[in-house]
Parts: sequence; structure tokens; C-alpha cells
Amino acid sequence: MAKRDYYETLGVGKSASADDIKRAYRRMALKYHPDKNPDDKEAERKFKECAEAYEVLSDPDKRQRYDQFGHDGLRGIGMRDYQHMKWQDIGSVFEDIFGGLGGFGDLFGGMAGQKRTRRTGPARGYDLETSVELTLNDIAKGAEKTIEFTRQDICSECSGSACAKGTTPGRCPTCRGTGQVAKGGGFFQMVSTCPQCRGAGQIITNPCKKCRGTGRVPKKRIVNIKIPVGVHEGQGIRVANEGEPGRSGGPRGDLYCYVRIKPHKFLHRDGNNIVAVVPISFIQAALGATIDVPSLNGSKQLKIPPGTQYGSIFRIKGQGLPDIRTRRTGDQLVQITIETPAKLNAKQRELLREFAKTENKTISPKSKSFFEKLKKIGDTK
Repeated sequence: MAKRDYYETLGVGKSASADDIKRAYRRMALKYHPDKNPDDKEAERKFKECAEAYEVLSDPDKRQRYDQFGHDGLRGIGMRDYQHMKWQDIGSVFEDIFGGLGGFGDLFGGMAGQKRTRRTGPARGYDLETSVELTLNDIAKGAEKTIEFTRQDICSECSGSACAKGTTPGRCPTCRGTGQVAKGGGFFQMVSTCPQCRGAGQIITNPCKKCRGTGRVPKKRIVNIKIPVGVHEGQGIRVANEGEPGRSGGPRGDLYCYVRIKPHKFLHRDGNNIVAVVPISFIQAALGATIDVPSLNGSKQLKIPPGTQYGSIFRIKGQGLPDIRTRRTGDQLVQITIETPAKLNAKQRELLREFAKTENKTISPKSKSFFEKLKKIGDTK
């Protein structure tokens, strides 16, 4: 399924400011949040779609690439794979993106009696997505592809602590280490994530200069992946442990490479079958002929019987694509089109006139039958 325009997803124009985009995302996240739409898979899908749009449009570099090249401009930069991510984890992603606004703690703050669990233990890293372009021959035979992408990796200077060497985080003075702040009073007191430490309970007083206090730095990564035979457009190939590093020693996420099929000059795919549209002359169609047709394995000969009609389809067994599960190979379908000559010399025109004199009597039983039926319809009016 083709991805929607990110601006359309958030309901903003291309000239929207960073604050406009942030407000729009907060509004859409509230609208589609699964807590407000229980058991609604479509709302959950849109919730994830909005998160992906916000990741791109809130980042100046990603937004510039998207504005210039569209979705194609985001390939290989280690985009998070929101559709495979649990929706509960999206909040932890945007606690960092929302910064001082308190992330989803402020978006979905609860009552004082509703406890929140601080994220202190190990957590799995986020999955990433990229794309891989395949030819029909790659799909038919399988292949190995080299994928280059950029992911956020642990900073080598601070080992992911985000602190300068020799320093440690201090207790947050706003929440006093709890990671939460309360607003209001009485029974309806609202508890939300601390806007200063974003729920960590600690603050970095002396941040690492290399990663600027994030504990992560972008790093290029090259991996080889094996392409199984029979994969389809849009299918994701999972590469384990090639996503972002986990938090507090948690395992890495995965990388999903989504398949794009490069258009073939003569062939297109229909399930496990391969279709070729081949033009022939009306003489070949009328008298029959043996023609060459393109296939995945070079040129193949096909016998065309006399009287072949426009749109006729011929099948070449076993010349299609293997099924990804059963490995059973499909067929090649050859659809015939008939070309009418655009330029005729005098002799050719004379021969066709002679041919036309006999056509209605002996040559065209199908067209004769059609006009007889048409005449009967006219007679009934």
C-alpha cells in the first residue's frame, strides 16, 4: 500500500512551522490513540502513521529530503518501522522528541490515582525500515543484496551515558527523582511526566560533546541480506539485530527491508505468473506464425495458430515465478495485440481491396455473426 503524504496525514500545509506541526501531531495523536479507540485496528494504524509523519516533519534534515524527493528521499536513513512497533512504545520515542513539553505524559496524563511505571530496566531497541529494489530475475532465482543505511548507535565517547567522561547524572530538582510532577489538587490532581527530565528522574549536568547529551550518534551501516525466491512487492524482509540499540543493556531492534520491484521493459507480474504483451501483424494473426517472445530466461518461441484474435492469451508452462511458500512455479502468459499498418503502398492497398471483396462472404464469420445479432436488436425496437 502506497504511503500517504506526511503533510496530509497531519493535516498541515507544506509551509507549516515547527510549532504548527507539533500542535497538529498532538491533536492527531489524541484523536487516534488506542486508549481512546480500544480494539480499533484502523485507529491504531493511523496513530502509527501520524507518528511516522511527525518523525520526518519535525526533523529539519529529514523534512528537507522529503520535500525534495518525497518518500524516496528517506531510503537508507534508518527510519523507525512504526507499523511493526507496539503502539505502547511510541510514547517512549516521542518523550525525547517532545522534549520539555513532557512527551506523551502531558498528552495522555492520568488521574492522581493512576500509577505510571518509570522506564528504568532494559528495553529492546527500536526497529528500523529501509527498502531494497529487486528485478523479476532476482525474485525468480533469489539473490543477495548489499544494503546501506544510517542508524542511531551508541556514542563511543560516553558509551551511551550521555554524560561527559568522569561525570554522572544528577537528581532532577523539579520532580526530585520521581520522574513525575503533579498539577492541581484534590481528587482531580493530574500526574504527568516531568518536563525537565522527561521521566528519567535524572538530568545531565555535563553532557557529552560528541553526542550532545543524547547518548546516540548517527552511524552508517552496510549489511548483506539474502532475498528468498518469490517475494512480493511491499513484503518486508527481516534482518535481526540490525535496528537501534536497546536501552539499559536491552537487545537491539530489527531492520525490515521492504521490497520494491523494478519495472521490466517487456514483462509484468500477475501473482506467480509473468505476463508479456506481444504485438503481431494482422497477416501473422490471419495465417499463423512462429514468433519470439521475451521471457525471464531470454527469448522463447511461440506458435501462433491461424485466425488468432486480438487479446488472445497463450500459456507457456513453468516460465513464471516460484511461489514463496510452495516453490511451485507459475506460468508465462502471452497476450496478443494486432498492429494495423499505418502506411501502405499502392500494391498493398489494391490487394487489401481485393481481400475486402471476399471478407463478408467467406473470411469473417465472427464479425458476420456480430452484425447479424446487432441487426436483430434493431429489428425489435
